[in-house]
Amino acid sequence: MEVRSHYRTVVISDVHLGSAYAKVKEVGDFLSSVDCDRLVLNGDIIDGWQIQRKSAAKRWNSDYTRFMKIIMKMMENHNTEVIYLRGNHDDFLDNLVPVNLSNISFLRDYVLESEGHRFFVTHGDVFDSVTSKMEWLAKLGDISYTALLKFNNFYNRMRARRGKPYFSMSQAIKHKVKKAVSFVSGFERMLADLARSKHCDGVICGHIHYPEDRMIDGIRYLNSGDWVESLSALIEDENGNWRIYRYRDEFLP
Repeated sequence: MEVRSHYRTVVISDVHLGSAYAKVKEVGDFLSSVDCDRLVLNGDIIDGWQIQRKSAAKRWNSDYTRFMKIIMKMMENHNTEVIYLRGNHDDFLDNLVPVNLSNISFLRDYVLESEGHRFFVTHGDVFDSVTSKMEWLAKLGDISYTALLKFNNFYNRMRARRGKPYFSMSQAIKHKVKKAVSFVSGFERMLADLARSKHCDGVICGHIHYPEDRMIDGIRYLNSGDWVESLSALIEDENGNWRIYRYRDEFLP
């Protein structure tokens, strides 16, 4: 019998259902291989921006349905508590939150308490000066990023023919841009300061598509990454220890 890993908490963000480059099968494979008491869907799970640009026939596929069914089975079979936090790409939820339906909650942010520690959980876009104050620029950047992902696929096919490993040019460029934006807006420090103001020991976010675990002035900063490029999540074990999960390192043979 297959032994499934059990975690106290799993956090995923930035799946971007609706994007042609979303690794929905992979995130489904990951979730179907674990059990958890709490699943946090930390924003941009559904990419409303991309879905609006597509015809009805291309807006949904079988991988998306499987992903949703896996989450429903987690709730049904293991009584998993699901917490869905809205992001900037799924801001269509603004008129819905906050709402609780059985063991799934739709919220803007959340305070997670575990082993005597408190974490402020938010997607993070509200603290990004580009997405919060210049939505038109954020959407233009999203279009450019999609084009870059398309080129990235071609680039890696050429690398594979030469026997070279996968390299995410799109993630490298986006991270440099996001780091510049983060420097201007104080994105990470603002999150840490907010967590401190809420008497929390740490902050858990997504949004910038870059997994990270580090300390900022005594506040633990955890970023779950994404399921477009990094294919990463945050997991908390039974003893309250947090770490970054990387699909390519831990799931693939």
